[in-house]
Amino acid sequence: MNAPLDPKRTLAELKELRRLTSDDNGAQRVAFTKTWLAARAWLKGKLAELPLETHEDAAGNLWATLAGRSETSVLIGGHLDSVPNGGWLDGSLNVLAGLEVLRRVNAQHGGKPPVTVRLVDWADEEGARFGKSLFGSSACSGTLDMDEARSLRDGDGVTLPAALKEIGVDFEGVKKSGAERARAAAYLELHIEQGPVLLDLGLPLGAVLGTFGVERHAITFRGEAAHSGSTPMNRRRDAFLAAARMGSEIYRIAERHSGVCTIGSCVTKPGIVTSVVEECRITLDQRHLEPAPLARMLADARAAADRFASEGGVSASWERIWRIDPVPFDPDLVGLCEESIRETCGTAHRLPSGPLHDAAEMGRAGIPTAMMFVQSLRGLSHNKAEDTREEHLELSIRAFDRLAGKVIERVSGGR
Repeated sequence: MNAPLDPKRTLAELKELRRLTSDDNGAQRVAFTKTWLAARAWLKGKLAELPLETHEDAAGNLWATLAGRSETSVLIGGHLDSVPNGGWLDGSLNVLAGLEVLRRVNAQHGGKPPVTVRLVDWADEEGARFGKSLFGSSACSGTLDMDEARSLRDGDGVTLPAALKEIGVDFEGVKKSGAERARAAAYLELHIEQGPVLLDLGLPLGAVLGTFGVERHAITFRGEAAHSGSTPMNRRRDAFLAAARMGSEIYRIAERHSGVCTIGSCVTKPGIVTSVVEECRITLDQRHLEPAPLARMLADARAAADRFASEGGVSASWERIWRIDPVPFDPDLVGLCEESIRETCGTAHRLPSGPLHDAAEMGRAGIPTAMMFVQSLRGLSHNKAEDTREEHLELSIRAFDRLAGKVIERVSGGR
């Protein structure tokens, strides 16, 4: 690995992208928006400097391919899209570190590596606009629930198929992107941790064991609107009261099963100060590394919602937004990831991922997958204050490149 690798170039490009696509409130690269398209155009300009074949697939994912002596491929993935007011590293580090790896591989092998190496920028990893995470990668993996996705709407009532049409993507054909997985022998991803585990351990990098399974639902409590001045407290059918009781209950459920639960939004109707709430819709996100406790957390939440609804004289209905099973990563590749980290900075740690990542979809598709985390300052992400020490970013790029080299060697039969 004597060919040039320049982590400082990646840092400069990350800052350049931040200037292009952020404002005082943070990153604004929400998928399928003008800012996201501008980020994509900027990335395509960088890719054009290398001898790559680039195209967008049927789901709007962007692929850049460095053809090798073998058509068998190693995939490196990430995402440029962000949440509104997001951080400067979430997703973009993955893509730009992958770009730097492509540069190194191209230089080392004279434009013809032993296997094909491909970089993919997944479309709408975050799910910020429609509440459906991992859109592009789930379309590619074949796990996308078409009926569920077809009905998704953003806050302005725009459907997901309509938003895709605006960027030239036919929703009904998005699963054709699965053809991109042909000949894929491994998938690699680098990401900021987004949590405090590595920070608390004082370690810069970690090897990821797998991703949490997720159950994501909307719960709608329906009561009766009534005048807030003339309706006695004991006569009210207050939908908000039942929903509010879920707030503390999900913490007890999470503690009982050693998982995590979050109520992320709450919308009331009629939404005026002079009326008892007739309808209250909350969203519930539950995550666990093991399937059985995840199922028990969901069952406990359903039972609690029914109980609070009954006690308040209201009804409760559930709508599934999205789910994914826990996804363990390939043990051999996790071992190579840990080895690469140790060789780069001396100490490694294995940890699960609570947040979702496109790597989970590639793992579900049967592609051997590994993921590397770099420490997040203050454990923050999805926040303009998201940050990582520059020396740790440089270490992550070096370690990730080392991992890519090991996997390319293994896939090519070098060992």
